[in-house]
Amino acid sequence: MQIITSERIPIKLWASDIDAAALQQARNLANLPFAFRWVAVMPDAHTGYGMPIGGVLATDGMVIPNAVGVDIGCGMAAVRTSLTRISIDELQEILTIIRSEVPVGFKHHPHPQPWDGFDRAPDIPIIQQELYSARHQLGTLGGGNHFIEIQQGDDGFIWLMIHSGSRNFGLKTASEYHRLARNLCARGRVNLPDPDLSFLPVDSSDGREYLKAMNYCLDFARANRALMVERCLGAITAVTGGTGTQSVNIHHNYAAVETHFGHEVLVHRKGATSARKGQAGIIPGSMGSSSYITEGLGCEESFTSSSHGAGRRMGRNEASRKLDLEREQQKMKGIIHGLRSKHDLDEAPGAYKDIDEVMAQQKDLVKIVVKLRPLAVIKG
Repeated sequence: MQIITSERIPIKLWASDIDAAALQQARNLANLPFAFRWVAVMPDAHTGYGMPIGGVLATDGMVIPNAVGVDIGCGMAAVRTSLTRISIDELQEILTIIRSEVPVGFKHHPHPQPWDGFDRAPDIPIIQQELYSARHQLGTLGGGNHFIEIQQGDDGFIWLMIHSGSRNFGLKTASEYHRLARNLCARGRVNLPDPDLSFLPVDSSDGREYLKAMNYCLDFARANRALMVERCLGAITAVTGGTGTQSVNIHHNYAAVETHFGHEVLVHRKGATSARKGQAGIIPGSMGSSSYITEGLGCEESFTSSSHGAGRRMGRNEASRKLDLEREQQKMKGIIHGLRSKHDLDEAPGAYKDIDEVMAQQKDLVKIVVKLRPLAVIKG
């Protein structure tokens, strides 16, 4: 870990490879008057809106919508199955069923999906506005870096892993409350290093409403992953007879009230995972590399956090321009995948940092429980 002490509060870096823009964003965070103790930067850190993805910020009395992110509740689900082996033909058949059951990209279900949480939706305009669409989006993967993988674990078992979030709920909620935060800071003539760090007091009506909407988005995101797990496991069972035996379902874009160093603070984890002592975690690599089931070590220096993945080393457009399709396909040899054209290179293995280096940089944050090797991938 490297410590930068040139700003109002320190920056603690677990990242040995961080781009200049992301580092500047960390410096901006460290100079916010309500930032608590220090800023923690995970080894997968890269540039985001206002705050680096892979950043952890504790605040006193303020919430920053962009320090949670635009995909509120984005996270991971992983399930160990009862299977110890699976054939290529079985994988192909399972993927066919999953593709018919789980819409990807901008596709939604044609009919509303069941979830009792819809009856608990808070009376907040942006939530109520999105309820109709959300009923059709529940159990859908989305696009970008979202994925479904079937993997072989070094524990001997076949695993299912899913990366997805709160779909349009999170995006619309983040956009609306960032707009309100910007207006508030502009009216108050707040001198911010970046308007993308506009904030709301947690004891204001807008602040309280954002946190309520955010927590509902978290519930929806968890339910979204759970429904996809159910349907993907259904496909696995139909083809192989295998069942799920244990599961993990976690967020990596959220804010939570926690106690650190004797103070109650709001911990923003943007592309970062909670890693309390003994807590189960999931850290995925790229679609061509290993992923990990982890156990948190409870390191207070990181506000008990760890990375949420390998982290990008190239932006999507840059990856599509610079990466060689044939070379990236070679990295995926032996994996059933959808990397077929230049258009798909935005999520190719070469667009990401080396997951094993990322894991080595956070040995004090998590310990590895299971290493997972990809067998088949559905890209969002």
